[in-house]
Amino acid sequence: MPIKVNLAVVLAQRGVKSKDLAHSIGITEANLSLLKQGKVKGIRFETLEAICRYLDCQPGDLLAFERQEAGD
Repeated sequence: MPIKVNLAVVLAQRGVKSKDLAHSIGITEANLSLLKQGKVKGIRFETLEAICRYLDCQPGDLLAFERQEAGD
């Protein structure tokens, strides 16, 4: 998938534990783990907003588009 999730990096930079973020924004640790691993097909804007508010970051800090070569 050409969208890379950088949530783990941002969490580490901020010194925030996944458990604390999940509890604060009202999602399960399991769902947050799937998001961190990029194993989700989508994210609600409401959830993205809550993550950005908690981590004081922009959506672009959490998500990146990586161009793939033809045939990848």
